[in-house]
Amino acid sequence: MNSLKSVACSASSSIRANIRPRISSNHISFARSTPSASWIICKRGFADSPKSQPEQPQSPLQPEIDRQRKLRDQANVGPFTWKAATLFIATGIGLYFYFESEKKAVLEKRQAELSNKSIGKPQIGGPFKLNRHDYKGEFTEKDLLGNWTLIYFGFTHCPDICPEELDKMGDAIEIIDKKSTKNNQNNGVLPLFISVDPARDTLPQLNKYIKEFHPRMIGLVGDYEAVKKTCKMYRVYFSTPPDAAPTDDYLVDHSIFFYLMDPLGQFVDAFGKATTADQVAEKVLDSMKKWEAAGGNAAAGV
Repeated sequence: MNSLKSVACSASSSIRANIRPRISSNHISFARSTPSASWIICKRGFADSPKSQPEQPQSPLQPEIDRQRKLRDQANVGPFTWKAATLFIATGIGLYFYFESEKKAVLEKRQAELSNKSIGKPQIGGPFKLNRHDYKGEFTEKDLLGNWTLIYFGFTHCPDICPEELDKMGDAIEIIDKKSTKNNQNNGVLPLFISVDPARDTLPQLNKYIKEFHPRMIGLVGDYEAVKKTCKMYRVYFSTPPDAAPTDDYLVDHSIFFYLMDPLGQFVDAFGKATTADQVAEKVLDSMKKWEAAGGNAAAGV
């Protein structure tokens, strides 16, 4: 019996002796092959359960420190109240409207100055000397002074355009006379017809032609050089041959518009074929109104 127990104990000890090294070897091998895994597990374990910090007791001076800090911040930025904010916004709005009104006033003043200047206006008009159709002598640029004048350049043999434009000029003058307080012959608008065909438009021919239009109309003509000079002063194109004879049959190309000149003989506006008599009258009346508002002929010294 004792021998059997001794054999069994020996066998058990032998089996344990063989198994233990293997287990220990495998455990060591696993631990060596994955050292980072165990480190991560330990690290995560510490991260999930941090150590709590013990609360520090508040200093009895902390309320005073906080109060001093608050006073210092207010001293740096100033006290902010709704009253101060409202005053700030109201001041900003007031300044905005003030500067906008000043800007508008400056722009209006600038526009008024530009409108009173002749910047950009063509230099139309100047000295000339021609003969009147009614045999009353010469007519010069000085005879324009004191009158509002409408001037048209054409020729008596013109088949259609010249008569149409002169009729339109007469209609515009009639409208102006009805609407203006100055509706007598001496103070009304003066219509002028200047011939660009001196070879055929003799004084008798011009006198006969002018009678077909407005009774205040004055026809003017001169020799070729005088007509050429006048046309140059008024920027008018014409194609009359300088050596044309009265018996020649030809048409004359020329500018198709008439000018409005003020009582100083200065250019105001030009009206083309597309402009109606009503539009011409409206422009003339508007110019006369502005002229009178500025003092009229007395202020201009004419």
